[in-house]
Formats: sequence, C-alpha cells, structure tokens
Amino acid sequence: MQNPEWLIIDGIAPFFRGYGKKRVNWSKIPFAHVDKAGLLDAASPAARQLREDFAAYTRRAAADGYNAVTLDDLAHLVDWEGYPEDVRATLDAYGRLYRDLFAIADSAGLRVLITSDVFSLHPALSAATGEKLTSVTRWLAARLDALFEAVPAVAGIIFRIGESDAIGTKGDFLSRLLIRTPAQANRFLRELLPVFEKHNRSLFFRTWTVGAYAIGDLIWHRRTFARVFDGIKSDRLIISMKYGESDFFRYLPVNGHFFRASLRTLVEFQTRREYEGFGEYPAFVGWEYERVLQQLGALPGLAGASVWCQTGGWGKFRRLTWVEESSIWVELNTAVTADLCRGETCETAIRRFCEKRLPDVEPESMIAFLTLADDVIRELLYVREFAARKLFFRRLRVPPLVFPFWDRLTMSPAVRRVFRNMVENHVLCLNEAQTALRKLDTMRRLARAAGIPDQGLDLQYDTFAILALLRTYIFADPSDEAALIEELRTQRAAYRQKWKPRYAVKFTFAPPRWHLVRFAWIRRLLLREQRGYRLLDSIITLRLLSLIYPLLGRWRQRLVPKFARKQAMGIDSLFK
Repeated sequence: MQNPEWLIIDGIAPFFRGYGKKRVNWSKIPFAHVDKAGLLDAASPAARQLREDFAAYTRRAAADGYNAVTLDDLAHLVDWEGYPEDVRATLDAYGRLYRDLFAIADSAGLRVLITSDVFSLHPALSAATGEKLTSVTRWLAARLDALFEAVPAVAGIIFRIGESDAIGTKGDFLSRLLIRTPAQANRFLRELLPVFEKHNRSLFFRTWTVGAYAIGDLIWHRRTFARVFDGIKSDRLIISMKYGESDFFRYLPVNGHFFRASLRTLVEFQTRREYEGFGEYPAFVGWEYERVLQQLGALPGLAGASVWCQTGGWGKFRRLTWVEESSIWVELNTAVTADLCRGETCETAIRRFCEKRLPDVEPESMIAFLTLADDVIRELLYVREFAARKLFFRRLRVPPLVFPFWDRLTMSPAVRRVFRNMVENHVLCLNEAQTALRKLDTMRRLARAAGIPDQGLDLQYDTFAILALLRTYIFADPSDEAALIEELRTQRAAYRQKWKPRYAVKFTFAPPRWHLVRFAWIRRLLLREQRGYRLLDSIITLRLLSLIYPLLGRWRQRLVPKFARKQAMGIDSLFK
C-alpha cells in the first residue's frame, strides 16, 4: 500500500473516561456508562469533556495519517416507531451526541464509519421480528436507507457477524449471533448491498468469528469463505480481516483469504495489544506488521487497514490512548503502523516518531531498544515451540498464548500437562526464558542511558520474571517441585503487593488427576494439526461434543476456569 483508500482508527477511548468498573470489556463503547454518566446531556461537564477528548483524539489520529474513525454502534443511531417512548427519547439524545462527534471528526479530516453486530436487539424488536434473520435484515435495510438519506456524514457500516455482546453486558440493546451459516451470510449481503450501492456507501463485512455455529470457521476455512461471498460482485463491499488466522497474536501465518478474495479487502491490526500487556509495557509490532504488509502490499484489491488503538480484550488496565494516562507504546505502535501502511519501512517510521515525539532520543538507540522488546515478547510471553504449532479444535485455531491471557497469569495441573506433552525441547525453552529476562534488563539500562521512556518496564520485568519461573516449574524435575512452588508463592505475594491493579496471578498446584498417556490420547482425539476437518471431527468434535457439552453441568466448572466461562461470550460458544 502506498496511498490506502481507508486508514481507519477506532474511536472508543474518549468514552471510557471516568468508567469505574474493575475489569473492563474493551470490545465496544460502554453504553450503560454513557447513559448514566451524563454524556447524553450536551450541557453537562461530562459531555463537554467527551467532546474535548474526541476532538484531541481525532486530531492526533489525523496527524498520524489516519483518514477515518469508527464509532459504536448502529443500534444507537437508528430510531423505530416500535420502540418504547423512553427508548426513543434516549436514541434522540444519542443522535444529537453523534452529530456533534461527526462534525468534530469532519473538522479533523476523518470520515466516520459505524460498527454493528448482526444484530443488537431491543426486546421490542426481538418480539416484532421473532429474532429471525430474514425479518431483521428487512428491518435493517429500511433503517439504513433512511439513515444514509438523513446523515451524509456516515460513510459506511462495519458489520461483525461472528461475535456477540459479552456475558453480563447491560443496556437497552444486546447483540445476538443471528448469522449462523455461510448461506445466511450470503443472503444477508445480497439484501443489504443494494442500499449501500444506492447511497454510495461502503459495507465492511468482518470475517472475525469465535468458532460458533457452521460459520464459526469463516476466518480461516476456504470453503466457508467461498460460500459466503459466492456470486457477489460489488464495489461497495469490502471484506475486513484480521491479519492472521486467529486473534491478534504473533506466530500466525498471514490469513490466506487475502490471496483468494475476488472482492476488495481490508487488513485489521491492533496497536494496543490486548494479549501483550494492553500498552502497559513495550509490545512493539513494527517488524511483525512490516512482514505482513510485505506479503499483502502488492495485492490489487487491498483497500487499506483498520487499526485498533484501544479496542479489544478484558482487563483491569486503564490507559486511554491520547486521552488519559496514555501509553507511549500504543502511540508508537499506532504511528508506526500508519507509516507502514503508507509504504514506509519500520526503521524509517521509528525515526519519524522519535523526531516528532521524542526529539531527545537518538533513533538508533530506540531501534536497538525496540529490537530487544520484540525479542522479549516473542521469546518469553510466548512459548515459541508451542506458539509455532498449527493446532485446531473444532472450528477454532488454538491461540498461541495459554497461561498468560489478557490480564491473567494462570497455572494449573492441566496447563502444565499440556506444555510438558507438547513442548519437546525443554532445555531450549528454559534458556530462551532466561535470555529474554537478560534482554529485558538490558532494555531498562538502555532506556535510562538513552532517555527512552521507561513506562511500564519495571512492571514488565516483574511480570516476566514470574513467567520465567513458571516455565521452570512446568519442566522441573519432581525433586525440585516443592522448592519451586514455594518460590512461586513468595514471588506472587510480592507481586500482588507491588502491582495490585495489574496482572492477576492465579496458581493451582494440586496433583494431576490424569496420566500423561491419557492426555496424549485426548489430544489426538480433540486437536488436529491441519486446517481441514478429519472424519473424526465430523463425527465427534463437531457433532457429538455439541450435544454432550451442555449435559456436563457441574463438570464444566471443574474443567473450565471461571474467567473463561464468565467473560466475553464464554467458552460455551465454542460448542454451538
């Protein structure tokens, strides 16, 4: 890409100022908070602060080269006579707020895109449509036609079809997974695209899915992908895809759909890395994204990129990009990613950032620092041998990260069994961890000597020291186990005292209940190392497990950690 048509930034950070919930769902604007915090009253101090924050935010984004901003979400922007009067009054207030924000974005030179799940339903709309996709789609087409006519500022809609609102989300509108098959997705697009073509707006269709239902493998399965877009030809449709075959992780190949798509595409990046510290410490993405763009840059159908500098994940970390206690590392990633998308090299982008934001820092020192930062993430946050494996469970590619996940460091007998069984070179794994810790210590010394910001480096060192000790525990000789457990407990106590609002550290050291040989058999049964489905998968993992899992009852509580059951959509969605 040299001059991308779309260089999109998410716009949610200004809405989280003053949001007091302990663990935050960063997937979209917290609408329950907006309703209660006075943000819908244009004259309130909170609303004035929101407009000021959004103005600063959009100016910073435009200065980095972005040309569009996303706002959540469509359900809060369209009215309907079937809603109760109090809901219609609330939607009217949202409409006034959005018009102010649209004007602010326009003054910064940014086009506005609106996000939408398929679909966020109010009980009145659920009753009227029976939550039937055909009825909801007809309703949606009529609302979009009216919206595009009345609000020229809306340049397009970004549809998410493979993930719904998290468990426990509150508000007037809660999303459902209404598109469950490739055929339904194809019909959905065919019915809506004429509205977008009529008004010359763009429909962005995201392939992101979390494994639920028959369409749950859309992000990586070529036949599902082909069925969804079969026979569709429209210059108003852009297929939006994460750069890898799963979420925003390292060690994943570039998503092959980019090379087989006949329609225009958009690549999704994340600069506030939800699995790599939420911007609390340097998780530099420059070289990772440079490699991705070197593979994608020559594709004629690539329309641009969508960059998340705040969106994504569950965690207690609270930095708000460009707003409140902003992360210098997220700002660096965001600026560098924009430059990469416009054809710059990573090192050129780093030098430009130093010139603009850190004029007292020698660029070569920053490049050396970020090279080490990249190594530390790849070698210690990830277990390289495990992360590099191609593993699938049902319709989901298994994440390369397991025991550090979002804002948690966890260890259990089951996790230990997995890694002892699936990592062969224990010595190399342990050596990489110790080498990475030394590199991290070098980063701290280099930052002090070169004037590089040290934001989060001490937190990172203490966190990664626990990760290194966990590796030692995983691969330890049984005779050393008791001493290692005691050391882990001591480090955990000190870490909790020093870094209370950061990572949650949870260990379980109960003896394993099943033998390694039994795990190896379970692994062969449930996991595969190929994208295509085996006959075994068609019979057992896809069909039989979906019938058995709901019957497990209390066993699910023993098999699955609470956070995996109670956060996001919950692990139950994998078995739909």
